[in-house]
Amino acid sequence: MAWFGNVIRTTINAWTPQVTSVRFRYHADKFKKGPLVRRYGYVDPIDTRGLLPRNSDAKLPMPIYRPTNAWNEKKALFGQNDYIDILGSDNLHPTKILYNVPSWLRGVKGNEFIVLLRKRKMLQHGVYPIARPTKWKELHKRIKYLYRFLNQKTKTGKSST
Repeated sequence: MAWFGNVIRTTINAWTPQVTSVRFRYHADKFKKGPLVRRYGYVDPIDTRGLLPRNSDAKLPMPIYRPTNAWNEKKALFGQNDYIDILGSDNLHPTKILYNVPSWLRGVKGNEFIVLLRKRKMLQHGVYPIARPTKWKELHKRIKYLYRFLNQKTKTGKSST
C-alpha cells in the first residue's frame, strides 16, 4: 500500500484477457478463399436472368363473352316501389313494402337507443330470448349502457351542464 495524500492505492491481481488484434489483414486474402457464400441452400424459384421465354405467338386464352340477362326479375323490378307514396293510393304506406328489412326496423325513426327498445319490445314475446340467449343479453347490456349514457352524458334542453 502506498500513501498519496488522502488516497490509498492497492494493487489487485485481476485477470485481464490477452487481446491480439489482427493488424495486417489484406483485401486480397479474402479473395483467396473464394466468394462469400450467403444463404446456402436457397434456391430462387424465379428465373431472373434475361427476357421472359415466349415459345410461340399464340394468344392467351380469353373467356367467352356471355352477356347477362338484363330483364331477369330482380333487375326488371328494381325500384318499382320507389314512388309509391307519391303515385300510389293512401292506403299503402311506403314502410309496408320494405320486404327485406326486419319487422322491428321498418319505418322506425330515432337514435340507436330507440331502435333497440323497439327491437326488444317486438322480440320479447317470441322465441328470440330462448333461441339466442347471448344476443338477448348483449341487447340488454347495450340498452342499459345507452340509457346511462343518454341520461348522464348528453345535454338536454333543461340541463345547462
